[in-house]
Amino acid sequence: GQHLGLRTILDGEELRRSYSICSGLDDNEIRVAIKKVGGGRFSQWANDVLKPGDPIDVMTPEGRFFTPLDPDKPKHYVAFVAGSGITPVLSLIRTTLAREPKSRFTLVYGNRRQASVMFHETLEDLKDRYLTRFSLYNVFSREAQEVELFNGRIDAVKVSEFLGSLVPADTIDEAFVCGPLDMIDEVEVALVGAGLAREHVHVERFGIPTGAADVIDDADAAQAHVQLIIDGVRREVDFMPGQHSILDAGRAAGIDLPFSCKGGMCSTCRAKVIEGEVRMAKNYALEPHEVAEGFVLTCQSYPLTERVVLSYDAR
Repeated sequence: GQHLGLRTILDGEELRRSYSICSGLDDNEIRVAIKKVGGGRFSQWANDVLKPGDPIDVMTPEGRFFTPLDPDKPKHYVAFVAGSGITPVLSLIRTTLAREPKSRFTLVYGNRRQASVMFHETLEDLKDRYLTRFSLYNVFSREAQEVELFNGRIDAVKVSEFLGSLVPADTIDEAFVCGPLDMIDEVEVALVGAGLAREHVHVERFGIPTGAADVIDDADAAQAHVQLIIDGVRREVDFMPGQHSILDAGRAAGIDLPFSCKGGMCSTCRAKVIEGEVRMAKNYALEPHEVAEGFVLTCQSYPLTERVVLSYDAR
C-alpha cells in the first residue's frame, strides 16, 4: 500500500516519478511495476533503456493505503481496482493473506480485455494457493463474458450490482479502491452509500485531474519567512508572492526536499505545519484526519502568515 519515488537525469533534466510497491512484506525484496505509457518519458526510459545493474535514485517509501494487521482477527477485505491500479493492491493481497490466516480478500478487477490484465499469472497463483480465502472477479469493458455482471466498466452501478449479489456490503470490513480518478469517485460514493463507514474506504489515486490549475492570488499569499525541518535540520527560506508553493521556494533556495508528482497526488512532499498558517490549493492524497492534524502537501501550499514552520520529519 505504499509507493516509491524514483529519480533519474534524462537529457540533462531531473525526472521524478512515484510507483506503487507491488511486492508483499514477506517477499524479502521491494518491487515496483512501471507500465510503458505513450508520451511518458520516465516510463519509456525505464522500459527501453534501464537494465539490471544500472543505478537509480530511490526515495523512502511513502503512503498510507493500508490498515493495521491482526493475525487473530478475521476480516473481509474487498478491492475494486482498474488497470494499473492493481499494483498497490497486489501488495495488500499478498501481505494480508500471508499474515492474517483468518482473513479473506475479494478482488474486483476491471480491464479492457483478458490480454490487458496485469499480473494475470500471479493472481491465478494466489487463487490456487488460497482457494477459500481469495476471490477474483475480472470485469472486461471490451470483451464480452457469459455473465453480464462481469461486462462493462467498474462504476457506481456496477459496484451496486456486486454489493447486491456476490459481495454483500455488510460483510466488508475494509475496502480499497484504486484506478482512474472518475472510477474512484464513483466507487467511493457507492460504497459509502451502501453503508460502509468512510474511514473504512481507502483510496489511492493515480494521475492528475484535468482542468485549469489553481492560481495562487498574490493577495492571499503572504511574503513570509519559512522554516523547514528535514532530517532534524532546520533550514530558512523566504517565500515571495508570485512563487507557486513552499516546495518551490525551498528548492529555489537550494534545499533538497522530497517531492515527486507536484500535482497534489502522491504525498511525497507531505509536511506538518508547526507554526503559522498555510493554504493548500489542491489535495488528492491526504485523508481528512491528516489535514485536521496539520499536514499539508508542500507542492500545493503557500503561506498566509508572515512566519511559518513546517516539519517534513513529522509522521
